[in-house]
Amino acid sequence: MARVKKAINAKKKHKKILKLAKGYYGAKSKLFRPANEAVMRSLRFAYIGRKLRKRDFRKLWIARINAGARMNGISYSRLINGLKMAGIEVNRKMLAEMAIYDEAGFKQLVDVAKQKLNA
Repeated sequence: MARVKKAINAKKKHKKILKLAKGYYGAKSKLFRPANEAVMRSLRFAYIGRKLRKRDFRKLWIARINAGARMNGISYSRLINGLKMAGIEVNRKMLAEMAIYDEAGFKQLVDVAKQKLNA
């Protein structure tokens, strides 16, 4: 039975990690072990960041919709409730875009929501 040498695989793995660590400061971009630690840490942060980005954008959209709604004399929660009652399904991203760039269209939606709430 022949023994297995890991040199080629180890070299490949090291090169892959060092390529990912390119641009890091000091030993973290030159030596495998500190580079591997830094890369694993940054990949973990990147994974978490992808989840957080979704939350952050939703928060931003809600803040923008609320600002637009209050300019038209209604709160965010009442606006969303009124739109649901009216059967209007517009996602928060589009509502936020309308609140900024299409104020007339947003006002129409607010009026529909107000009518449904008062009816």
